[in-house]
Amino acid sequence: MARALIIGGGIAGTITAIALHEAGHEPLLFEAYDRGAEGVGAFLTLAVNGLDALLPLGLKDVVKSTGFDSPRMSIGLGDGTRLAEFPLGGTLPDGTVSQTVLRSDLYVALREEAERRGIHAEYGKRLIGANQTSSQVRAEFSDGSHAEGDLLIGADGLRSRVRTIIDPDAPSPRYVPLLNTGGFAEGLTLPDEPGVLNMVFGRRLFFCHVVSPDGRVWWFANPARKTEPTGSELAALAGEKLRTELLDLVGRDRTPATEIIRATRDVYPAWPTYDFPTVPTWHRGRMVIIGDAAHATSPAAGQGASMAIEDAVTLGKCLRDVPDVEQALATYESLRRERVEAVVARGKRNGDDKVIGPVGRVLRDFFIKRAFAKPQTEDPNAFMWNHHIDWNEKVSA
Repeated sequence: MARALIIGGGIAGTITAIALHEAGHEPLLFEAYDRGAEGVGAFLTLAVNGLDALLPLGLKDVVKSTGFDSPRMSIGLGDGTRLAEFPLGGTLPDGTVSQTVLRSDLYVALREEAERRGIHAEYGKRLIGANQTSSQVRAEFSDGSHAEGDLLIGADGLRSRVRTIIDPDAPSPRYVPLLNTGGFAEGLTLPDEPGVLNMVFGRRLFFCHVVSPDGRVWWFANPARKTEPTGSELAALAGEKLRTELLDLVGRDRTPATEIIRATRDVYPAWPTYDFPTVPTWHRGRMVIIGDAAHATSPAAGQGASMAIEDAVTLGKCLRDVPDVEQALATYESLRRERVEAVVARGKRNGDDKVIGPVGRVLRDFFIKRAFAKPQTEDPNAFMWNHHIDWNEKVSA
């Protein structure tokens, strides 16, 4: 049984802990923030491949209890044209479809499930350094404490400290020229079917909304920003200034976006979009990175959480079946790298359609209309959804 120090108690870290626990190891979770850090953040749509990977861990129903079904998506243009509606990732054999959930609700549900299974977690533990021998890893935290284990797993996100410990020359995240914002509108009566994601390539803004079963309208938007904003620039954009900018961007669109934004009490402060085309080094000795720390993808892929889940399950299998820790980490990378880099590339292509200029938008809308006027061929995103990890299949090094 290996003692695994997991840095980061978010979605990736908590599911990794549960997977390792199921595989017979001893996971220890270390989260930089205190337990009160939950309760903030936007929503996400968890694709069926992620839900499928949760099934052998007994987590699919836990996750489904936090959100609502999102079986389909609609694509439209700012002129009011609705081009197509099609399944959002298909359906699992038991009827499960993609789920839309609040990130904070998902985090709390997973944390409570990990606690129920007896997984130990410590909060307020910010990693500042780590070193390893041929048989042990020692993690150092900012409060002066330390922990020792057989391996260290960095599930610490986009700005991963573990990534730079493994490789001081690791690349920085790539800025994707989009901001993210959104919110929850109340008091509206829209004609949309609950759960269907309505995505619109507007004249000046990509906007998506979905009506939840309780009637609230969940939405997000992606204002284009050619250059990466500073923290002070983002702070200056918050609040009513951001609402005013969004209303200006959707003002010429014949969609519900204007009334949705006006009916939202609090618009999320904007945050930048990043991805990693590739991270050359995922592991060194007994240390490894997973999830966004290894391969952050643009939200346009709709796969960030699902990729983290697939990582967690695959790593759990490798550490279950490959006795040597270093070989297990190498095997994990060999099973995951090609797939996740393809997903990152697809997310970049999907996002590029949101950031073109005025002339490009005219051409984009023309070609989108022409494409949807033809019988639809296979969805280019299908490779992302149609992926199954067999927990019971033994991994070979």
